[in-house]
Amino acid sequence: MKKSSRRKFLQLTGIGIAGSMLPGRIAYGQFSEWNHENEMPFELGLASYSLRKFSLDETLQMCTRLGLKNIALKSMHMPLDSNEAHIKDAVSKIKKAGLNLYGAGVIYMANEEEVNRAFKYAKTAGLKVIIGVPEHELLPLVEEKVKAYDIKLAIHNHGPGDKRYPSPESAYEKIKNMDSRMGLCLDIGHTKRIGIDPANAARQFMDRLHDVHIKDVDKAAAEGQTIEIGRGVIDIPPFLKVLIERRYSGKVSFEFEKDSDDPLPGLAESVGYVRGCLDMVR
Repeated sequence: MKKSSRRKFLQLTGIGIAGSMLPGRIAYGQFSEWNHENEMPFELGLASYSLRKFSLDETLQMCTRLGLKNIALKSMHMPLDSNEAHIKDAVSKIKKAGLNLYGAGVIYMANEEEVNRAFKYAKTAGLKVIIGVPEHELLPLVEEKVKAYDIKLAIHNHGPGDKRYPSPESAYEKIKNMDSRMGLCLDIGHTKRIGIDPANAARQFMDRLHDVHIKDVDKAAAEGQTIEIGRGVIDIPPFLKVLIERRYSGKVSFEFEKDSDDPLPGLAESVGYVRGCLDMVR
């Protein structure tokens, strides 16, 4: 996609500065109604790690401002060691905000106790998917839990330097003969950093694709960093086209790791860019 298309894309989604949403922080205005999401096989969402320095209440406000209806929580917004009452309270807040809590993660599982805790946590919260990183030797136990709880596992790849699951293929090879609910969370930024085209990865592993973390990076190398979507090196339209053509039905969640103290402008730009791309490729 040509960079000159950025302005058109942002105009399509109605981004504008509208004053402050939170005290002392600049906030983008609410997205104008975008009516094409129900035409897509998948829905957009937010990985709450993007807003890791903000409270759950602030995170829900910003998710709503972005016009995103689905959210997957990281542990700072709903701690893994929360009791049932705390989890139910968080779930209630999310529902009252009009949002769908579909998943949580990334959740690391280094031993049997952590596997048991993750699935109990997910069941209590009513989650559909755990975005996780279990140690290889724990995969049979995780599969047992997936079957018992009917909760999907989406293994998250972390790119260069990740000894467990650096690429989508490294995870796929471990679970391809397991229950079909054992699958992948395709992080397209880390995939690009390891030198793999995200569109090709999505096409190759679609049968086990349970979640997507969408982002952009400034270079296809180990040192690549998150940048606003459309400013980096990932060709977003072909990736989205694969998801549409292959009828991917999970969530495509924004994970924006840049500007942790003030992520909303970059997130809003990224959401606008992706929605503009979807208007083009649908």
